[in-house]
Amino acid sequence: MGQDRRGTPHFGDAFPALLAAAQSGAAWAWQRLYEWLAPAVAGYLRVQGVRDVDDVTSEVFLGVVRGIDGFSGDEVHFRSWVFVIAHRRLQDERRRVVRRPPPDLPGDALPTSAGGDAEDDALRSLATARVYALCERLAADQRDVILLRIVGDLTVDEIARVLDKTPGAVKQLQRRGFGALRRMLEQEGVPL
Repeated sequence: MGQDRRGTPHFGDAFPALLAAAQSGAAWAWQRLYEWLAPAVAGYLRVQGVRDVDDVTSEVFLGVVRGIDGFSGDEVHFRSWVFVIAHRRLQDERRRVVRRPPPDLPGDALPTSAGGDAEDDALRSLATARVYALCERLAADQRDVILLRIVGDLTVDEIARVLDKTPGAVKQLQRRGFGALRRMLEQEGVPL
């Protein structure tokens, strides 16, 4: 099963059985949940500037393992709950970095994963760096909303739960964030 953008379930009617299997410790269920959500969580963390994305993504899923027995809800709520954990780990990571800044990467490069095609890898690296640079210029709360919306593929209501804000506040932050991005791109002469 696949997931359509904006709320169509990935597992559909099979999700309750998958959740029950994960809650009882079935390795296959954990693997499916991880394969479903880890790429989106890692993407959210990467664009938020986390240097060791794999490590923080692992921490997120450790949090999921620790808390899954207390979770009840459907697939949409589960995805939202995982992003609540991811956002909290992001905040923890930001506090840790402030207390103990990591050593700079050579050339202040963004970590990337290399594939097999040098041209594709270079273009992907440039695109990631560009998105990161644009997002860095947004206010932190706008950046969180935009990235949860685009990278996390969450709805306004889900983002509100993740950030502990009202849906109206999320809509306002989203509107302001996209407006700021539009102005940045227009100043650079990028046609929309």
